[in-house]
Amino acid sequence: MDSIDHKILRALQEDGRITMADLSDKVGLSPTPCARRVAALEDQGVIEGYGARVDPEKLGLTVTIFVEVELEQQSAQALQAFEAAVRPFEQVMECHLMTGTRDMLLRVVARDLTHFDRFLEQQLMRVPGIRNTRSSFSLRTMIRRNSLPKV
Repeated sequence: MDSIDHKILRALQEDGRITMADLSDKVGLSPTPCARRVAALEDQGVIEGYGARVDPEKLGLTVTIFVEVELEQQSAQALQAFEAAVRPFEQVMECHLMTGTRDMLLRVVARDLTHFDRFLEQQLMRVPGIRNTRSSFSLRTMIRRNSLPKV
């Protein structure tokens, strides 16, 4: 990847709906070579997809919870089973395998505490292999970036 590819990525992260004409102007290429570079970045998996950023609060999802999960076992099979069990839960926005005393970190969204409690009792705590959980509630998001840093 060269500096033009990085400019393309930066521009697309800032505005995924930018037209190819505007993108090519922004990065200093004509539209056809710019489109080829975007297609190559997509083919290489650098660009994973496109989507709208949605404000969860405007949809009534006003609570963000970080749930630390400790598993009974840390084998590859146990990790895969946990991932497969949690993947269908729409409230889980992210699931990270962690180092340290907790095995997983989940970012969960909910309408309110009752909604989260129902999720915890009826879904998450029914996943086999969980030894312990610890939840922390986000009071507010202070920094949220949608563009990755330059490398």
